[in-house]
Amino acid sequence: MAIDLTEKAATKVREIISEGQSNGTLPQDKMYLRLRVVGGGCSGFQHKLDLDPEVKEKVDEVFEFHGVPVVIDKKSLLYLSGARVDYHDEMHRSGFSVSNPVAKSTCGCGSSFSM
Repeated sequence: MAIDLTEKAATKVREIISEGQSNGTLPQDKMYLRLRVVGGGCSGFQHKLDLDPEVKEKVDEVFEFHGVPVVIDKKSLLYLSGARVDYHDEMHRSGFSVSNPVAKSTCGCGSSFSM
């Protein structure tokens, strides 16, 4: 498998989707966690997580982790081999993180990486 979504991250994604659908900010359709690599940041690449109701059949791969459907476009898969998505809720660090063993270096703030 190209990536891993921890159980803690999956629980948080399901919670966010449920809350968003309950308060009307997200559509009632099936929602996917979209993980991709985009250009940007001081090191050249950034990981991006979004919620997406659509799968593009020609360019996307669909995975499922702990009941959460995850969509990754084939181009991003090239940069995500062995990546792990986790969720942290400690006092000093809160939010999702992506650990990517393919990244050669990261920037000082940790939000971008180079290949």
